[in-house]
Amino acid sequence: MRILLIGPPGAGKGTQAEKLAAHLKIPRITTGDLFRKAVQNKSPLGLKVQSYLEKGALVPDKVVLELMEERMAKPDCKEGFILDGFPRTVGQAEGLEKWMVQREMVLDQVFALDVPEEEAVLRISGRRQCSSCGSAYHTRYHPPKKEGVCDPCGGKVVQRKDDEEKTVRHRLKVYSQETAPLLHFYGKKGLLKKVDGSQSPETVFKNIGSLIK
Repeated sequence: MRILLIGPPGAGKGTQAEKLAAHLKIPRITTGDLFRKAVQNKSPLGLKVQSYLEKGALVPDKVVLELMEERMAKPDCKEGFILDGFPRTVGQAEGLEKWMVQREMVLDQVFALDVPEEEAVLRISGRRQCSSCGSAYHTRYHPPKKEGVCDPCGGKVVQRKDDEEKTVRHRLKVYSQETAPLLHFYGKKGLLKKVDGSQSPETVFKNIGSLIK
């Protein structure tokens, strides 16, 4: 089973991808994780990726495809995978399709999660993370017991630069311009299923599950 999740920043793609991966027992592949690993390694590619992420801009298709193709070719993807946040452009989608055709693979389903813009801004700009252990928080939904201090390790709880409101709104604009056309791309192929992402994570997951064939 090979599934793609599409949606604007803050739509809940990561949460649903994790749930689906656990339920279907296949890996979740996300550009965000691959990018962060490259940045942490401080490789030339990682430094280049970092400059794009901090501006809220899209990483060039060629770089994204190279990272994703290497990951999708690993043995744990043999039975399928969940794509989270990739492809983000029609160019990436065409590159993915070409790569899969060469390996006699197909995408089984594409789910588009939709949320209002202001809800997306609230969800993302409220995110916080411990700079020491990586524990996740949210100013509204899951704040630390003591402001700015991580509950388990006492580390400093910070906001990532790409989660700042100004950057979030730019990311949403980029999504509208660059990624939203994928809805038409996959709609024409008969793969697209739209899901209301503004509901609770449990409800969204149940709705997605009912659409999986």
